Amino acid sequence: MLRVLANLDLAKAAPLLCAGITTYSPMRRAGVGKGKKVGVVGLGGLGHMAVKFGRAFGVHVVVFTTSPPKREDALRLGADEAVVSRNANEMKKHAGSFDFIIDTVSANHDINAYINLLDVGGNITLVGAPPEHLKVPAFSLISRRRSLSGSVIGGIAETQEMLDFCGAYNITADVEVIPIQKVNEAYERLLKSEVKYRFSIDMASLKSE
Repeated sequence: MLRVLANLDLAKAAPLLCAGITTYSPMRRAGVGKGKKVGVVGLGGLGHMAVKFGRAFGVHVVVFTTSPPKREDALRLGADEAVVSRNANEMKKHAGSFDFIIDTVSANHDINAYINLLDVGGNITLVGAPPEHLKVPAFSLISRRRSLSGSVIGGIAETQEMLDFCGAYNITADVEVIPIQKVNEAYERLLKSEVKYRFSIDMASLKSE
């Protein structure tokens, strides 16, 4: 059975069991630590947790977003830099410099643009699930021994490790607690990417139903 540390707010700790472990697990397996440069593609429910973990791991974190207004959010969450991925000049500055990139985007996007940001032997791990197949040019991988992998979730032992880590560094998910009566409104906001960054339902609101 998992043990959630007492100093963690339960409303903010609960999302750690989904968004948290989904990002923590591949970052740990990749050996993310001090001296590394890590990219986070997308700043949503998964991405904002990856930024927080990266900061706690002591790495240089760069967030990639298609939304310029999210720059400020990325820096507030602990990123060292924020790049608008549609800006070719900004992307070019980081070419061939990343040890690890975690891609949290579930929409269709150009994966090769991020593969080209990896250093020799660098890895990019997908935790988002785009609806269409990604086109991956083989030469982008083989020319510099880069690798592309995927990850879904971690096991119980790793999840407990993550919870202990979050307790030690006071890491929680950014959540908005809503009553059950607003669940449809919340779903519409979710479709519009207007969530920062997770919804949690106030269970007490179920009593009024």
